[in-house]
Amino acid sequence: MIPGEIIGRKRDGHALAGEEIEAFVRGLTDGSFSEGQIAALAMAIRLNGMDRDETVALTLAMRASGATLDWSDLDGPVADKHSTGGVGDPVSLMLAPVAAACGLAVPMISGRGLGHTGGTLDKLESIPGYTIAPDAGLLRRTVRQAGLAIIGQTADLAPADRRLYAIRDVTGTVDSVPLITASILSKKLAAGLQSLVLDVKVGNGAFLPDRAGAEALARTLVGVANEAGLPTSALITDMDEPLADAAGNAVELRVALDVLKGDRAGSRLERLVLRLAADMLLRSGMDGNSDAAEARARRALASGAALERFARMVHMLGGPADLAERPDAYLAKAPVVLPVGATRAGFLGGVDTRAIGMAVIALRGGRLRPGDAIDHRVGLAGLLPLGSRVERGDPIAFVHATDRATGAEIARRVAGLYAIADAPPAPRPLVIARIDP
Repeated sequence: MIPGEIIGRKRDGHALAGEEIEAFVRGLTDGSFSEGQIAALAMAIRLNGMDRDETVALTLAMRASGATLDWSDLDGPVADKHSTGGVGDPVSLMLAPVAAACGLAVPMISGRGLGHTGGTLDKLESIPGYTIAPDAGLLRRTVRQAGLAIIGQTADLAPADRRLYAIRDVTGTVDSVPLITASILSKKLAAGLQSLVLDVKVGNGAFLPDRAGAEALARTLVGVANEAGLPTSALITDMDEPLADAAGNAVELRVALDVLKGDRAGSRLERLVLRLAADMLLRSGMDGNSDAAEARARRALASGAALERFARMVHMLGGPADLAERPDAYLAKAPVVLPVGATRAGFLGGVDTRAIGMAVIALRGGRLRPGDAIDHRVGLAGLLPLGSRVERGDPIAFVHATDRATGAEIARRVAGLYAIADAPPAPRPLVIARIDP
């Protein structure tokens, strides 16, 4: 098919036929569509949208552009979770081992930081020796023996998505719901999953700050995934403040280890991990109701089984065998730690969560450009939760920086991101809604 004709039909608002979508994905994969043609069609999709049939066809064609993993030799159900991204959100580092300790197999293909949000792979690369790109044999052994493997997208899984995303990233088409949906789900389908749970963030630290937009994306993702044969549900969760009390790479990894050790019982972070784990167990058919599923997940965490699974995965993928017992021996620390003082007495009433993420990037804990090197040591730790009572000058966070001048500047910036009120804010639900098929 002639690329210009396909572009023109979508430009003029027509639905593309399945064979036109397949021709586009072939052109993405074999290079027969130029970058200009891909950019033009991406913009036409961004402006005119895609209906459900088109989005399903695009997702399936992108999945079929490369290899598909087969886990039929495993005993347990194969499941995963995907998040749309947040600040101070190390959930995957705890959720995958909890789910594995409950009997699920979790081949989790994760990503790097995007914009102001952190990336699971960047956090894992804080661990000396950890490989995010194992060969197929090591990946399969790790999932079989540890029950999980948290890795990056391999070159042969949904290669059409890699090229399309790189072009979307520089052409103002990242926020297209059909393109987001196909990008996420093509990789999950190629990973050979049998069920999926989505964590769609909403709030001032999310890519989608309003509930209507978050629910629209969640409904599209859930609908397309289920039509494509992947049983999927979604939670809409709060991102109006950092989820954990740290934002960065090594600092978030330390928090994750604390949760796995049982040292953050009752925290917002632990509660979300257990809720998502319960949904994974429900969606995979291992439990029949939410109470039983969450109780199973809680036992896996409290018993130390989840921590053992995480430690086994880290060691099998090249990291130290005793990371959990001796994190200080392996996780590098920033040379400068400075407090962020409260600007006045009162209650922490709100925070610009997106700007917290950007402060981590300013410390070089994230990237402004795709090729930027990051410093895994830096970030923010000791972030007080909203509602905390403080006096003027009390530390509401600690900046972990490479030098004192940078640390002092970021401390001043972060102090100004918090609104301090005379009364505590109204409580907000952590899980705002659930979207089922």
